[in-house]
Amino acid sequence: MNPLAYPVTVSHYLAVGAVLFVAGIICMAVKRNALGVLMGVELVLNGANVNFVAFGSRVLRDESLGLDGHVFALFVIVLAAAEAAVALAIALNYYNNHSTIDVDQADELKG
Repeated sequence: MNPLAYPVTVSHYLAVGAVLFVAGIICMAVKRNALGVLMGVELVLNGANVNFVAFGSRVLRDESLGLDGHVFALFVIVLAAAEAAVALAIALNYYNNHSTIDVDQADELKG
């Protein structure tokens, strides 16, 4: 039988979520500018969202509607939007003051 004809299961979604999560961690560790780090954070959050939706699916639990993971993912999306707005405002303010967004040179921020 053709291996591509098998149905997509929960473990496939969990594998995709894990790959996104690891790619986000690597992106946060490797990138040197603030926008690259923000992209890594978004990848981590999207990997978590895929896992939330996979764990809340009807395949694992028949007695509920299966919307638990979707609701958690919606909260994470709202949190990611707020985090991106605040982080971009900080990055733009730092760029206006120092003409760079290199995170290694951002040690002189004061509250």
